[in-house]
Amino acid sequence: MMRPVSCLKKWRMPTMSKKFRIVLAGNPNCGKTCIFNALTGARQHVGNYPGVTVESKSGSFTLNDMEIELIDLPGVYSLSSSSPEEAVVFEELTKKGIDLIVNVVDSTILQRSLYLTTQLAELHIPMLL
Repeated sequence: MMRPVSCLKKWRMPTMSKKFRIVLAGNPNCGKTCIFNALTGARQHVGNYPGVTVESKSGSFTLNDMEIELIDLPGVYSLSSSSPEEAVVFEELTKKGIDLIVNVVDSTILQRSLYLTTQLAELHIPMLL
């Protein structure tokens, strides 16, 4: 099985002069922090329950000689700002300079994930599902 970083190395990104900013967004407990740790080499705590990540975490890695900033957002079910986690996510997503949203979903409960996916799409930021 290929590691996520080796899969990404095959992807060719355009040369840019600035740091490329990617945010990981999705429901609680869908694997965002595991992806973050694998790509950045960080050791952020992961757990099999909601609320493990309650603030955004930032890390970086290099891909094809380009610096990538990766931001791990808390897990949320919507962008309604009714919880502290949703407020953090909404604030991060409305900052200028985000180049890509990676929407991490649990394919075993896809229907639950798609509400957030539609809200993310409405932000008009390029998104990878």
